[in-house]
Amino acid sequence: MRRSHLFLSLCAAVLFAAASELAAQLPSTTAVKIDEIAAKELAANGAPSASIAIVQGGKVVYEKAYGRARLDPAVDAKAEMRYCIGSVSKQLLAGAVLLLVQDGKLSLDDRVSSYLPNLTRSGEITIRQLLSHTSGYQDYYPQDYVAPFMQKPATAESILDEWAKKPLDFEPGTRWQYSNTNYVVAGRIVEQVTGGPFFAFLAKRILQPLEMTSAIDLSEHMLGPMDAAGYTRFALGPLRPAQPEGRGWLYAAGELAMTAHDLALWDISLTEHKLLTPALLELMTTPARLRNGTPTDYALGVGVVDDEGHPKLVHGGAVSGFVSLNTVWPDQGTAVVVLVNQDGSGAPQSITGQIAPLLLTQEEDPQAEKALQQARQIFDGLLEGKIDRSLLTPDADAYFTDQVLGDASASLKALGPVESLSQISVELRGGMTYRHFRIKFKDKSLHLSTLTVPDGKLEQYLIQ
Repeated sequence: MRRSHLFLSLCAAVLFAAASELAAQLPSTTAVKIDEIAAKELAANGAPSASIAIVQGGKVVYEKAYGRARLDPAVDAKAEMRYCIGSVSKQLLAGAVLLLVQDGKLSLDDRVSSYLPNLTRSGEITIRQLLSHTSGYQDYYPQDYVAPFMQKPATAESILDEWAKKPLDFEPGTRWQYSNTNYVVAGRIVEQVTGGPFFAFLAKRILQPLEMTSAIDLSEHMLGPMDAAGYTRFALGPLRPAQPEGRGWLYAAGELAMTAHDLALWDISLTEHKLLTPALLELMTTPARLRNGTPTDYALGVGVVDDEGHPKLVHGGAVSGFVSLNTVWPDQGTAVVVLVNQDGSGAPQSITGQIAPLLLTQEEDPQAEKALQQARQIFDGLLEGKIDRSLLTPDADAYFTDQVLGDASASLKALGPVESLSQISVELRGGMTYRHFRIKFKDKSLHLSTLTVPDGKLEQYLIQ
């Protein structure tokens, strides 16, 4: 629900829980690195625990929980414990809507007025705009804490009466603005179409077919003693039990709690097209455009970004006491789920960011070592105002004038000795190999880009 942000935190000791009974299928060296990452990040962020699940090749290949699920009395975190997933719930609601599209029961271009005519300008707003956060409905839960009024029970109808009957924040389709209200409207539309509770449809068409047996609706069931408890911290103070939202406030915008394993099963359904047709899955994962054609980085219930040439589906979640991050690389069949039981913690992002390079297939660069040696040779020459012109194409040779060499030598020498020069990426561009390097000095890092033609000579050597 709420967008998580970092709070400064005290370091805390990390206790490890036992791994799931399912043996990890990742290489043991990778599993050890993941253990180290989780331990380090929980200590650095001060979060009590984290539950991690990893998907590769259509299977959950790793699941493990770390730290304390509950502090008083102390209970070790276990992989079979539920955590609130917050706004990661939104992609399951989007999936439920698309299943109704697949059934021919509704269209993404249907107007809200066909189902909920009493809402503000419902005749101008489409279901697609609800799911892509471009409707203009004002967010009913922008706070990063539980306000007093949210401690009391609410219903979807009461939320819509208060927030979806206000004037719009902007004209439909003209801006992107995250709004939980959109998903309350969408959840009610699902109920109008199916004639029953939203969670009942979700369970029948998504949770049960995918065997996501741990999932519960927080509007109807509280987390129990065998689940993780949520915690918060005020500034740099100690961890305190978090006050949960009142019953009904999360509804379809963030109502789900489950294990990391079960959320990973949903990720598998996305990479393997288990529930949605390829055409509908493409709709779900294609970023929305505004009326003027400006692209957003959000599709239907999920963010979509480019990750070095690979599409990445990503969404975080935050409710009182919990944060989550669900990340899927569809073309690589890989997903990482990280659930943490402290609100405001940056641990999910940090853990995911460090795990991803251990899992993703990197493009092979058979000339990487030779290119690195060449890059360092030229750099060392530039320090002295010289360059080996036999390494350059005619264009690059012309670029390195006496002025270029003089400026390069003076400015680079002033930075002191080089600590490291490393390649950070490689791709093809314009029929050449386009490499990026990082040159690290004591107080500064510089970016070096090179273009190598097929015969090995450099068309570009540019330090910025």
